[in-house]
Amino acid sequence: MESLTGSDRTLRILTYNVHGCRGTDGRLAPGRIIDVIREARPDVIALQELDAGRARSGHLDQAQAIAEALGMAFHFHPALQHVEEQYGDAILSRLPLRLVKAGPLPAPHNRPLLEPRGAVWAAIRFGDVELQVINTHLGLLPQERVMQAEALLGLGWLQHPECRGRPAVLLGDFNAWPRSRAYELMASHLRDAQRSLPGHRPRATFPSRWPMLRIDHVFISGDVVVRAVEVPRGRGERLASDHLPLVVDLVIGGPAT
Repeated sequence: MESLTGSDRTLRILTYNVHGCRGTDGRLAPGRIIDVIREARPDVIALQELDAGRARSGHLDQAQAIAEALGMAFHFHPALQHVEEQYGDAILSRLPLRLVKAGPLPAPHNRPLLEPRGAVWAAIRFGDVELQVINTHLGLLPQERVMQAEALLGLGWLQHPECRGRPAVLLGDFNAWPRSRAYELMASHLRDAQRSLPGHRPRATFPSRWPMLRIDHVFISGDVVVRAVEVPRGRGERLASDHLPLVVDLVIGGPAT
């Protein structure tokens, strides 16, 4: 794929679970994540499993380091925070962006030890269009994922007045494969980018060495059309994280208000 941002309203978006920048060889190497992203040349990036200030990753703010290396603005949401250590998700963009919302997602009350999950929502200005982008990382339990999917589809997020009826993308690591309840719930309200492209065979993203599961997704709504899809899986991608990146070219239409 070749990025075609410009008058035809094509925008390249990438979602990537970076596994705390720890590769499949066990080595902590943010530079490899940066190289993978740079090779894909995205305009907008959704990253999951980022560390900030954590001892295990040298106290580096990974979202900030990646954004600075790529010359992008960013917003980071710590789904998990303990004293000064944070862990969560971020949206990066080479285009103007504003943070709309960042916050937690629900979990079963009878499972208090589950890892907290959240989402971050930014509005990306692309010419005279504003694209609503929501990045998330859902839980590991089926019941948990359904609750979180329902929340994202509800008034606090996709049905919020600032998002409802506008060009929007919900993307990230959903831990939900096709035919799972959470996936089917989202696919009943949104369009799966990999299934929206005629002639494209959906590709798995996990695990990166031998991808078998399609759990990283890009869902679209409103005046958004998929132009191209790619799951890069060269040596660098297989080494940098336990997930492969998912890259989608989108044609965005309709004026922003």
